[in-house]
Amino acid sequence: MLNRRFTPFSLLILSINGMIGSAWLFAPLYAAKIAGASAIWAWLIGGFATAIIALTFAELSTLLPVTGGTAQIPQLSHGAFTSFVLSWIAWLSALTMAPIEVQAVLQYASTYFVSLTHKVNDVPVLTGTGLIWATVLMLSFCTINIVSFKGLVRFNLVIFLFKVLVILLTIFMLIKVNFTASNFSGLFSSGDTTGWHAILAAVATGGVAFAFTGFKHGVELAGEAKRLAIAIPLAIVGSVLCCLALYIGLQVAFIGALNHSALAQGWSHLSFVGDVGPFAGLAGGLGIIWLLKLLYIDAAVSPSGAGLIYVTSTARILYAMSQIGYLPRFLSYLNKQDFPVAAIFMNFAIGMFLFLPLPGWQAMVGFLVSGMVLSYAMGPIALLCLRIELPNEKRLFRLPAANLICPLAFYFCNLISYWTGWDTMYKLAIAICIGIFVFSIACVRGTIKTDALGLKSVIWMVPYLLGLVLISYLGSFGGGRNIIPFGWDFLVIAIFSAFILYLAVMSRAVKLGDRFSHYQIGAADAASIS
Repeated sequence: MLNRRFTPFSLLILSINGMIGSAWLFAPLYAAKIAGASAIWAWLIGGFATAIIALTFAELSTLLPVTGGTAQIPQLSHGAFTSFVLSWIAWLSALTMAPIEVQAVLQYASTYFVSLTHKVNDVPVLTGTGLIWATVLMLSFCTINIVSFKGLVRFNLVIFLFKVLVILLTIFMLIKVNFTASNFSGLFSSGDTTGWHAILAAVATGGVAFAFTGFKHGVELAGEAKRLAIAIPLAIVGSVLCCLALYIGLQVAFIGALNHSALAQGWSHLSFVGDVGPFAGLAGGLGIIWLLKLLYIDAAVSPSGAGLIYVTSTARILYAMSQIGYLPRFLSYLNKQDFPVAAIFMNFAIGMFLFLPLPGWQAMVGFLVSGMVLSYAMGPIALLCLRIELPNEKRLFRLPAANLICPLAFYFCNLISYWTGWDTMYKLAIAICIGIFVFSIACVRGTIKTDALGLKSVIWMVPYLLGLVLISYLGSFGGGRNIIPFGWDFLVIAIFSAFILYLAVMSRAVKLGDRFSHYQIGAADAASIS
């Protein structure tokens, strides 16, 4: 078992730091290209949906304060099959985050050090020199995670303070120096695509939903948190609300600072000098040279901070999967400080391979969001199941109106996944098939007990995954056939979500008392630590 080491404040800072990475540097540009000035509404929708989803995990992670909650919570509520599929999806998504943040650091640095990247089909790709520096950065993240817990917390706090200061200065200076109110005209229109379709596409593929993925750090690190009743709700929900305020400020400042010449060909063709680093380009164009220099420094610091935290939390997912028996046992090896060393270096090794085929930043966002959101879907399902099976268990945080919020959270998960589009969903389906093959190997090896497989969960898991892929194929987003037109797809997904949620709750594991007992002990221990 890992040590209880994170205070409520340190866990909140970890979550916010993990959330503020390359997204704030890129998402305001891509969201504006898709939805124009209406990108502001995209942030509000994405933040609200994420906060609703996060609330379900706030209760679950105080009831089940375990390391790698993404794997262990569904294992308790539905058995091994459901747990593996969802933890596999979450792990694949989280695994790519650190390499993407490293890519962002080197891409910005290539403005001054041109030997780091070169363009292939107009996409920045790391050169041999770039790959060497990528290795150095990835190893640095691993080393800080392993060598010193105090070093991790202190380094994280310094990066957090610097990042937030730069964001606040950027918002203030851009609005002060150049704020064009006319850029906000037509709040519900954008270039080639108009209205809500563009706004919702921006949520999924413009980097908005991607920008909020860091709230799950509180879930993965719950097994190492002190004072759970305060730490978990604060880290999970508080981080979303804090970052939402910063992101809206950035989007408003970005849109207001644009010159009319940048919008001459419409929002979808928005461009200006230096837009490879959007805020740095704006600062340079407005002559704010000191801010330009500061932004280039932060372009290294922000992604580095997020990458550091993703190394921390992603290792916990792999650690939990190894503990349960899905993956080889050596991946749960801990060093003297109780850090999952083997899991950290396995993620490093696999993550390095991702630099070779890695496409541009925006292209990766859709895949990551689609996978992450599917793992989020287990939150409202597990909460309802455990309310039924463990009604009398003490909950340090109890979600009010759960019977209303859980179906709404599940609906939001499916909507966001659908908005990523068919071009993303079919790739995710292939990744899930590979995962099921890995699961089959674990079953053959006998590392998973047959009575823990939870094959009853196939009743909802299989139609859920197939249904999402089919609706995406028939829908109007990201290469879909548009057989289900925009507008009607909301109703289709609502009916689909209600049906799947009913099946999922009905196929839950029962008589959880004995299996829950060790979690209960962990919660009591955590609550007593101050």
